[in-house]
Amino acid sequence: MPTSHFSSFVDIPVPSLPFLFSQRATWLYTTAALVGALLVLEQSIYRYKKKHLPGAAWTIPIIGKFADSMKPTMENYMAQWNSGELSAVSVFNIFIVMASSNHYSRKILNTPTHAEPCLVNSAKHILMPDNWVFLTGKEHIEYRRILNTLFTKKALSIYIGVQDAITRKHFRQWLADAAKDPSPKPIMMTARNLNMDASVRVFCGNHIPESGVVEISEKYWDITQALQLVNFPFAFPGTNVYKAIQARKAAFKWLEMAAAKAKIAIASGAQPHCMLDEWVQVLQDPTYKGRKDFSDREMAMVVFSFLFASQDAMSSGLIYGFQHLSDHPEILAKIREEQYRVRGNDINKPITLEMLESMPYLKAFVKESLRVKPPVTMVPYRATKPFPLSDNYTAPAGSMVIPSFYNSLHDPEVFPDHDSLTPERWLDPNSPANANPKNYLVFGSGPHRCIGIEYATMNMALVLATASILMDWEHHQTAESDKVEIIATLFPKDGCQLKFTPRPRPQSA
Repeated sequence: MPTSHFSSFVDIPVPSLPFLFSQRATWLYTTAALVGALLVLEQSIYRYKKKHLPGAAWTIPIIGKFADSMKPTMENYMAQWNSGELSAVSVFNIFIVMASSNHYSRKILNTPTHAEPCLVNSAKHILMPDNWVFLTGKEHIEYRRILNTLFTKKALSIYIGVQDAITRKHFRQWLADAAKDPSPKPIMMTARNLNMDASVRVFCGNHIPESGVVEISEKYWDITQALQLVNFPFAFPGTNVYKAIQARKAAFKWLEMAAAKAKIAIASGAQPHCMLDEWVQVLQDPTYKGRKDFSDREMAMVVFSFLFASQDAMSSGLIYGFQHLSDHPEILAKIREEQYRVRGNDINKPITLEMLESMPYLKAFVKESLRVKPPVTMVPYRATKPFPLSDNYTAPAGSMVIPSFYNSLHDPEVFPDHDSLTPERWLDPNSPANANPKNYLVFGSGPHRCIGIEYATMNMALVLATASILMDWEHHQTAESDKVEIIATLFPKDGCQLKFTPRPRPQSA
């Protein structure tokens, strides 16, 4: 019997080495053929979507222009915009149509039936998918109508007082720090901290303690870094998107608490001293006929969206405002003359809305500074259906369509000597700049145009006006002063290195 069993094992066929190698080779060939087919399909789809548009003839497999997008430069953006009024690019198989002309940019911005804002790929993860900024159509119009009540002249007159007090507090600290160390320092983070402090206090007042303001300010930088055009698409621990989500959770804790406290304060008869207070009071007004059931979380989401919309863009505008004034002393001198005249040489007098209306040169400078260096150069939209952008090109549904603002703001026919800083162009009612308002896309256009334009320009004007009478500053020029760093918005690559000293009071004060 044992012999019989042994014989049965001997009879089992054993694969030969050539057969094993043949199986492995077949698997490798099959895998290679499949991968090759997928790559060919990827290129074919890209070329089919691209059609005749300018852009790379072939896209880098899988990642496309991901490497360029991780380190964006104005030079690369300009090259893309200058390649055609419409051009194509692909990043991680996201097909993108870039619009560079005013006509096509405005068409995207003003066609909500075919495109909706998608900001950046990570935006819904960070801002929350049910945030009002992602609403479209009638629902968006109704929501925006409610929020418009937060930017009336009555509301702005409350905010400007808060901004003035916060600005002066920070300037005192800037001068104290400069007295200890008079060497030039980058103002990128100090200006950002001023702006965040002012924004949180305007929106939430004293309903958030100082520790909460500090935590929001410190962690918000993680949100800024995650809101660049392209980021690693998954929220794995350690990624920018993951850190931004944790920062949002920390901010929401304080913002929801502020909303709850505002409701209690107004119910007890307090007068509004911040945006949340104003909002609650509006809702309680018997003449108000709109929606009234806003939860603490929903109000926190709105305030968070305002921080997102204002923080980086306003910081960019402020920093370039300081740099522009330092590099153009003749403009700074005119602003100072206007300030002393309107304030009656009283540098301690808080600025008011009425005073701002009497400062046309300051307002012209702010408008021009934002034109020359717009904080935001583009805003991504997503085509919700096939979008006929031109007579011979339709952007596919699901593709990203991105209107750019920079070319419209530097159109030489509308802005002669377009790279020069010339506030006077806005003081002449018959100038090409004033005759072509459609080119001024700093705040976008269409149904999603920035809702806080007056607030943003008021803040920038107030800070620079107050700085002009309280301080002198020198710009330390470096090799990177005129180079641009893109971190969601535009910043001087060297952080704008300035040296501050106290400014003497006017003699007649």
